[in-house]
Amino acid sequence: MDTRKLEHFVAVAESGNFTRAAEESHISQSGLSASIRALENELGLILFERTTRNVLLTSAGAALLPHARRIRLEVAATRATAAAVRSADSGSLALGAVQTFTAVDLPAAIAGFHAAHPAVEVTLREAPTLDLMADVMAGTLDLAFVALDTAPVPAGLSTLVDYAETLSLIVGDDHPLAGRDEVRLDELTRVRFVDFQAGLGLQTFVESFFDNAGVGRNITFRTSEMDQALALVRHGLGAAIVPAPIAQRSGLPCVALTPRPPARTLALIGRAALPLTNPAARAFTAMLGLPT
Repeated sequence: MDTRKLEHFVAVAESGNFTRAAEESHISQSGLSASIRALENELGLILFERTTRNVLLTSAGAALLPHARRIRLEVAATRATAAAVRSADSGSLALGAVQTFTAVDLPAAIAGFHAAHPAVEVTLREAPTLDLMADVMAGTLDLAFVALDTAPVPAGLSTLVDYAETLSLIVGDDHPLAGRDEVRLDELTRVRFVDFQAGLGLQTFVESFFDNAGVGRNITFRTSEMDQALALVRHGLGAAIVPAPIAQRSGLPCVALTPRPPARTLALIGRAALPLTNPAARAFTAMLGLPT
């Protein structure tokens, strides 16, 4: 059933006059009359008694009126909701990020987005890159900040922006390397290391970096949490390779790796269809200064 017919029916019922109802509904009087006749034919009911001066509801029309009013209100609410979603004033935004992502201050970015769009429900999931890519592809995430260490962006996804991230060596205050500004990779063969669980993005990249340089490492502790890794290093239980921004914020001694500091590529990805179909996702990328 065309809801416009019900809206026209309510307008006539409330005004008691086809002329006034047509003006209020922004439709010609003949168009309004045709709409009412079509509704009556569809329902198989006579809804109005038409006189030369007034239009009166029949018993069938009186019975239909409260239902039609409720439907009219629901349609108006639906239109308002759709308009709000189109303008990113409501809806949802699902973000993903690898655990060690530092190229963007995500808490600050999400807080700024929430301040501008308080009715949008924002969720954030931390997971390895391959899982995040699969979730974006499946549509359960709108956007994801990933590490392109060993996994190129597959067909069906788009890279919206790349970020370069340098890695640093951190050690405890009493570590023999604590006073050094830089260290060669081949000097690290006997250094005890705190590393991340095998298969995590950062661990995979660091392992590949040392393997390509032909340098082995003595890994004595593994963890899946950055805070735990920093705590182990702080207690002198080993050195660790972490993103430079995390190293600087940790307050631990940072040592540059020579001759070439390791650097990896991070990226913000979305589904290949551009522009982004979710208005909230478009608003978030615009807030980051990206074209939408």
